[in-house]
Amino acid sequence: MKTPTATMDVLRELGATARQNWWLFVDWLAVVEWRKLAVLWLLVLIGFGMLNAPEPAVWFMLISGGVKVMGGGKRKAELEAQAADRKAGVANLERRLTQAQMATLQAQVEPHFLFNTLALIGQLIETDPPEAARVHAHLIDYLRSSLPQMRAAGSATLGKQVELSRAYLAIMQARMKERLTVQFRVPDFLGSAPFPPMMLQTLIENAIKHGLEPTIAGGHIEVSARVDDATLVVDVFDDGAGFNPLSNDGLGLANIHERLNLLFGREAELVIESPPAGGTRASIRLPYQMMDTA
Repeated sequence: MKTPTATMDVLRELGATARQNWWLFVDWLAVVEWRKLAVLWLLVLIGFGMLNAPEPAVWFMLISGGVKVMGGGKRKAELEAQAADRKAGVANLERRLTQAQMATLQAQVEPHFLFNTLALIGQLIETDPPEAARVHAHLIDYLRSSLPQMRAAGSATLGKQVELSRAYLAIMQARMKERLTVQFRVPDFLGSAPFPPMMLQTLIENAIKHGLEPTIAGGHIEVSARVDDATLVVDVFDDGAGFNPLSNDGLGLANIHERLNLLFGREAELVIESPPAGGTRASIRLPYQMMDTA
C-alpha cells in the first residue's frame, strides 16, 4: 500500500509531465499551419465519429483553435525570438572561436620571421657592422608598419601587405645580396582590397626557403595581383628549384590553407603550380571586395 508521501510524489510527477506536454502542445500549435491543423481536426472527427463519440473531437477543435488564435501568435514570436537568440549565440561563439584560431595561427608565423631577422643581425654585427645597421633599420621600418595591423583585426589590405613584403624582401636582399632580385606588379587600385595579414609574406618566405636558397645562383621573385571576374588573385613566382610536394615547409602552406578556410570557406584557395619554364607559382585566390571606408 502506497504511503501518502509516495502518492503525492506520483501526483507531482504526473502534474509535471502534464504541464510539460501541455506546453509542448501549445508550442506545436504556435508554429503549425492552419491547413495542417484543419487536416488534424478532420482526422480527429473521423476517428471519434467511428467511435460514436463526436463530443471529444469538438472540444479538441474548440480548445486547440482557441489556443492558437489567442496565444499562438505571441507564443510563435517568443519561439522565434528564442531561436534567434540561440542562433546569434552560436554565431557569436563561432566568430570568437575563429578569431582565436586566427590569432593563434598568425602568432605562429610572426615570431618565425622576427627570430630569423634578429639572428641575421647578430651574424652581421660580427662580419659587417654597417650592413647590420641597415638591416636593423629595415626591421624597424617593418615593425612600424606591421604592429598597427597586428593590433587592428580585420583592417589588413593588399597595399599594406605589399608594403610589409617590400620591407621583408629588403632584409632578405641584405642577406642574399645579388642572389635575390625582386619585382612587384600590383596595380594601385588593388591596394585598398582587403587581404589577410602575413599570407603574402609567408608565400615569399616559402619561395626563398624552398626555391632560391637551395640554388647557388639564387634567383628572382615576382609578386603580382589581378582581378579575375570577382576573384582577387595574388601570385608569388620564383624561378628557383621548383616545387617539391614532399618538402616540409613547416607552418607555411598548411597555415595559409587553414586560415583561408577559416575566413572564406570554399570561396578561397591556395594553388601551387609548376610553370613549364621552371620555378614555382603560388597563388592566393579569394573573393574580391573594396575596403569599406564608411
